[in-house]
Amino acid sequence: MGLKRATRQRLLVVLVCLWLADCGGGFPSGLPTGFINKTQHSDAELWAIWKTAQQELAQEIDPNPLQQSLYDAPADIHPGDPRALSAVPHQLVVAREPDVASSGLFGATGVQRRDPTGLIACPAPCTVRFAAAYSLYPRQITKYAVSWEFQGDNFSRILKYEFENQILAELGYSLRWR
Repeated sequence: MGLKRATRQRLLVVLVCLWLADCGGGFPSGLPTGFINKTQHSDAELWAIWKTAQQELAQEIDPNPLQQSLYDAPADIHPGDPRALSAVPHQLVVAREPDVASSGLFGATGVQRRDPTGLIACPAPCTVRFAAAYSLYPRQITKYAVSWEFQGDNFSRILKYEFENQILAELGYSLRWR
């Protein structure tokens, strides 16, 4: 009887540890700094975009751009947060994902767009169904539609926005309207 109980307790401890590891208990600050780069861009390019995001958030924070574009809400600009300058990615996965097909987009939303659509499906807990890119926290994942890969400034702008979200999440800001 004692052996079964000890085995169950060990199993319970292992399951709780796996659950905590999978669900996250905060940001993975113990992981090495850097990116898991699954793009056609160099790590140096990703770092340059990250540093731009840091600098802009140190100057000012716009917590509601999605609310502004969806509901014509006024901008709610906050002073910058100097902590942004010390935020770093911890094995942040940056990856491209195939664009959703125009037929799939039309079937799901009624919106007509030519291929490539420039959009990918956003998994929960995203507040929109499709977007050019999305990020997940605290798992440190940023994905973008592959058609943006070589769109120059547009690619940088999309990734900068997502990197800002990663930084804001790490600093504890609400991302409800981001």
